[in-house]
Amino acid sequence: MNNKSASPKAGKVIRCKAAICRIPGKPLVIEEIEVEPPKAWEIRIKILCTSLCHSDVTFWKSSTDLPKLPLPVIFGHEAVGVVESVGEYVEEVKERDLVLPIFHRDCGECRDCKSSKSNTCSKFGRGYRPNMPRDGTSRFRELKGDVIHHFLNISSFTEYSVVDITHVVKITPHIPLGIACLLSCGVSTGVGAAWKVAGVEVGSTVAIFGLGAVGLAVIKEMTDGGADYCFECIGLTSVMNDAFNSSREGWGKTVILGVEMHGSPISLNSIEILKGRSVCGTYFGGLKPRSDIATLAQKYLDKELNLGEFITHEVSFHDINKAFDLLLEGKSLRCIIWMDKLI
Repeated sequence: MNNKSASPKAGKVIRCKAAICRIPGKPLVIEEIEVEPPKAWEIRIKILCTSLCHSDVTFWKSSTDLPKLPLPVIFGHEAVGVVESVGEYVEEVKERDLVLPIFHRDCGECRDCKSSKSNTCSKFGRGYRPNMPRDGTSRFRELKGDVIHHFLNISSFTEYSVVDITHVVKITPHIPLGIACLLSCGVSTGVGAAWKVAGVEVGSTVAIFGLGAVGLAVIKEMTDGGADYCFECIGLTSVMNDAFNSSREGWGKTVILGVEMHGSPISLNSIEILKGRSVCGTYFGGLKPRSDIATLAQKYLDKELNLGEFITHEVSFHDINKAFDLLLEGKSLRCIIWMDKLI
């Protein structure tokens, strides 16, 4: 079935503003670009607000340990927006629907997506792709015609973006836009790791190994020998080992959320594993975007999830580089970047 859009811009190239990275580690430059219409199984989204995730900063720094990003590129992958137009065969959403673009794919068709055992999707294979997942081409162009590349299948640091339908989730319009934005990546990953992967129970002891990670000696002092659940959020093998060794014998579980960018292997003592400790990794907190994001949104509306405190700052789109400064200085958790609102 082919979808037809009533948008006056449907099928046409849109000119809009985007924050472009041309030199790694240097301030983003806001320029006018062209955004092509969506192709089959794609939608074009008007971004309402976006936020800065530490993953954006990590790739923006462009460490030699990271996959080399083609430049110029439009970063950003936590956002909420409105569907402007849809391509052929898109039935899941329509014009003016409120949606979250999500870097983690959920096609709902492959064996992995249909399985309840994981949230992996194997429809387009695995690994980082700099542009659209189906044909490998970009929908962004400079005014002179040169290609601008996508990031994590989203690229939300632009007024309009084109996203594959497998990377989009419709969300209730009753949730505040800034809160909805948080559910695109970081918050969902953390909540999902505790809820879906670890299954933390009331009364459990939990240790979070983040930027202010606690050591093994402190864990043993605080508990009767180890934490029930340990979460590693940095992406360093040394910290992963500390987290594992801080877990309780018998049933202690370590969940690894951090991405080890150096390719270093993790080495665990097999005797400690035999004592009942376990370790597992998770991507996007084990969540299946199509079903679990709606659940998290409802938990917020039912006041079961307190998400407002994650938003520490707000800036206008033209001040997007301030969001980078705040995160690098350790002053913000999440900074909401409003596309059409002056702050």
